[in-house]
Amino acid sequence: MLDENKKIVLSGEDALEALAEIEFILISLHKIGSYHADKPTEEYRKATTDYIDDENITQRLAKIRKIISSSFDSTIGEDDMDDIERHMENINFWKPTS
Repeated sequence: MLDENKKIVLSGEDALEALAEIEFILISLHKIGSYHADKPTEEYRKATTDYIDDENITQRLAKIRKIISSSFDSTIGEDDMDDIERHMENINFWKPTS
């Protein structure tokens, strides 16, 4: 990791914006789960999927990622990756089971 990336700085405004998005997603998902705790699983799945789609959750998460990643130095290392790419390299992303 580059020394420049060992400590990153976000403006208070950016940090609050990211935290507000995280809070919106986290608390809403918690409320959906609590509300559907004693209901059929299919209702919970539909409510969760509808929430993700209707509230543009993937775009909101991309916004948070952009806020955080913009503070990193993106200098490419000997492995042709920057620190963020290198750290994310071994994430096991979702894939179909079939």
